[in-house]
Amino acid sequence: MATPLRGALVTLRPATADDVPELARIRATPEVRRWWRGGDDLAAEVADELADPDVERLVIQRAGATVGLIQWSAEEDPDYRHASADIYLDPAVHGRGLGTDALRTLARHLIDAHGHHRLSIDPAADNAAAIACYRKVGFRGVGVMRRYERGADGTWHDGLLMDLLADELTDGAS
Repeated sequence: MATPLRGALVTLRPATADDVPELARIRATPEVRRWWRGGDDLAAEVADELADPDVERLVIQRAGATVGLIQWSAEEDPDYRHASADIYLDPAVHGRGLGTDALRTLARHLIDAHGHHRLSIDPAADNAAAIACYRKVGFRGVGVMRRYERGADGTWHDGLLMDLLADELTDGAS
């Protein structure tokens, strides 16, 4: 994807090595780190993640400033074909609809340009803000994945599997 994707509020463009310092800064904020975690060298982790050829990572920009990252990958087996996504935003811009717009913009791209009929996302079951954002785009809860992810505290936490069928994508007017 060379051409940036434009939403109503944000622009999505491919992440580059130049984005590492700002993405690492955002990942280091307590509100993001709680869900995305990371070791002592977040810049190295972000750089390694950007080098993964199996995941497409896009910088989320608002008025030219980097405010987060959205990523997606695809299951290409024709009998199970779908795309999955994940996202994080700088807490300084939470509550402004930017995450919803970024996810809606990516979903539209994955449906229209890549032909995906189904998308999935899997927030922590207790991440109410993320779940509310995803529902605004049209994602629905499919089920709780019990003890899905080990938390920073070492204990297992539930995840919520959510999916979106192409004809359920909201237009943003609701």
